[in-house]
This record gives sequence, structure tokens and C-alpha cells, in this order.
Amino acid sequence: MTTVQEPEYLVVRNDEDQYSIWRADRDLPAGWHAEGTRGPRQSCLDHIDSTWTDMRPLSLRQRMEAPAPV
Repeated sequence: MTTVQEPEYLVVRNDEDQYSIWRADRDLPAGWHAEGTRGPRQSCLDHIDSTWTDMRPLSLRQRMEAPAPV
């Protein structure tokens, strides 16, 4: 009997502070960086769920926080 091992994943983040998961055995796509969390798929998704609380892209958050032009 052969046991299939679940692939390991990385939590990745782009420059807009958006999160995703990526197979650990593959090169990261351009613009994405390993966030530091790795493990089974569901564990990585749970980490994203608890970490990524504001879904707005970073550039939008910065525009919304900037003072209004006079």
C-alpha cells in the first residue's frame, strides 16, 4: 500500500499585500514573495484567513488614508 503525501505549500504575498498559496516545490511567479509560512494546503489557507483581514489592495488603502486635496 502506497501513501500519497500531500504537497507542501507556501503562503505568498505580492506588493499589494494580497495573499495566496503556492506549491513549495515550484518557483514563485514574478511579483510574489514567500511570506514565511509553509505547510499543508489547509494550514496555509487558515493562516491567510487569520492574517489577511483587509482585502483592499495596498495602493487603494493608501489612497483612502491620504488627506483629501484642498
